[in-house]
Amino acid sequence: MSGEQSFILFDGYCNLCNGVVDFLLKHARKNQFGFIPLQSEPARELIQKYKLPENPDSVILIAGERVFIESDAALEIVRSMQFPWKIILIFIVIPRPLRNKFYRFIASNRYRWWGRRRDCRVL
Repeated sequence: MSGEQSFILFDGYCNLCNGVVDFLLKHARKNQFGFIPLQSEPARELIQKYKLPENPDSVILIAGERVFIESDAALEIVRSMQFPWKIILIFIVIPRPLRNKFYRFIASNRYRWWGRRRDCRVL
């Protein structure tokens, strides 16, 4: 990723997603990421601009004009982190279909396992 700010679209009601946002705010370079809840108008505009599926069930990373979803987004976010977090990149050796299947399994159970907020932290 270049030095420009990237945007992470995340589920604003998901406790897991908000926990990841908190982690990134603490561990990523200052102002490296902008965070946009999927439930917001700016997210809807970006989803439309990049012709992404309506109501995505995934984190989305927009870095310049490049768009990453599912496990690719997660790994690209990790790529920008410092050691020791970069160690997670080892999972890039797993074929994308298998990585994404695992990613979707976690995504589909995230509310059950981590809970759901009543209100989005940004909206």
